[in-house]
Amino acid sequence: MDVNQPQALASGRFSGRDAFEQLVRGALIHAAREGWQELILSDATFEDWPLGERAVVEALHAWAKPGRRMILLATRYDEVMRNQARFVAWRKTWGHIIDCRVCRVCRALAAADFPSAIWSRAWFMHRQDPPRSIGICGHDPERSVQLREMLDEKIRVSVPGFAVSPLGL
Repeated sequence: MDVNQPQALASGRFSGRDAFEQLVRGALIHAAREGWQELILSDATFEDWPLGERAVVEALHAWAKPGRRMILLATRYDEVMRNQARFVAWRKTWGHIIDCRVCRVCRALAAADFPSAIWSRAWFMHRQDPPRSIGICGHDPERSVQLREMLDEKIRVSVPGFAVSPLGL
């Protein structure tokens, strides 16, 4: 198998942290190679996402082009800022295409009850049980629409967060 060729994106149930992390990596590689125009990444804190890995940041850099858009949705970003320096640096460079949102009204929810997901028109991943990294992913249009509607609800009650600079400039 050629390691430079991405495997097809999974479809169906997944379980475990390794599987989850591989799905995140694979999704971002595919987003870059296939030119996905819109991405939504959602998690309460993103603390267990591999966003700071060199390969993930390289995939995000390859994806980031004018006309593309990413929404990051969380209840807070302190774990990202503290532990994922590569991602934070990438975010500063591409802040003009990334809308980082904070769902403050969702902070009362347990982290496990906040949507942990990747959504695009082409594929989705929804981690339904974040502590055990159990979820579903694929191309199913009905599940994709349901996930997008859930994310849209959280986006509607969110506010801008995770400024590019400490002063928000």
